Amino acid sequence: MTDKTFKLNTGQNIPALGLGTWQSEPGKVKAAVAHALKSGYKLVDGAYCYANEDEAFAAGVKREDIFVVTKVWATYNTRVELGLDKSLKSLGLDYVDLFLVHWPLLMNPEGNDDKFPKLPDGSRDIIRTHNHVDTWKLMEKLVATGKTRAIGVSNYSKRYLEQLLPEATIVPAVNQIENHPSLPQQEIVDLCKEKGIHIMAYSPLGSTGGPVMQAEPVVKIAEKHGVAPSTVLLSYHIARGNTVLAKSVTPDRIKTNMLLIDLDAEDQKALKDYSDSLTKEGKLQRYVYPPFGIDFGFPDKS
Repeated sequence: MTDKTFKLNTGQNIPALGLGTWQSEPGKVKAAVAHALKSGYKLVDGAYCYANEDEAFAAGVKREDIFVVTKVWATYNTRVELGLDKSLKSLGLDYVDLFLVHWPLLMNPEGNDDKFPKLPDGSRDIIRTHNHVDTWKLMEKLVATGKTRAIGVSNYSKRYLEQLLPEATIVPAVNQIENHPSLPQQEIVDLCKEKGIHIMAYSPLGSTGGPVMQAEPVVKIAEKHGVAPSTVLLSYHIARGNTVLAKSVTPDRIKTNMLLIDLDAEDQKALKDYSDSLTKEGKLQRYVYPPFGIDFGFPDKS
């Protein structure tokens, strides 16, 4: 599966499986990325906000063989080129393959912290008059610089995409969202498919502790195929035509996450039925939602 790719609307091929580095501790990222690339991973996903990009590419690999993703953080959404330049410097690279808007909001660029400025009451220091479409206009200008081969968004709901697309000169190549059977976000997936925007799934196991691995249909499918529940959850995205990010700094887990399978029609139906039942019962579960205090338009949070 590490050789499987999907075609972006830019004409680029993007790997189906990537290594995520969110919450990976500084000091462990370098070894994890080196092991992943040596094992056959071709995509590494990072972000300025993760504060570990300076470790990500100290491995002896050919730059052109790796698809590198990074993101502009919310304090840089009016200074996206500066945000990209900072990531490129940390990564030690001249360009990335994909640059994403991490979240569609602006935190105070002149606040009391570079990444997480806060108000005196401890809440996030957010500029609420900012329009996320203005950030996208700045992103579009980056393509001509050669510093990124494609641009996209992250954590965009259907509502926010519908606000963005009529104003966009360049359609986002990717929307990176939390995605798993407990949060299928089908309304976003369907709109992105219609508009030619590729889905990249993060937290495919349900974030820390992998809670979705205990879901009954996931366990049954894993037993049927003689694989780990994590294998089922990662394979779920490939079956949906999406790229999935597997996050680990453990060598054995990094290799295990490569052992994906083809889910048959029965497997896919069981997982869809599970998602549909959670949707109907109002029991969808989102695991990643920072306390920004903003309604981003996700049905389970609006």
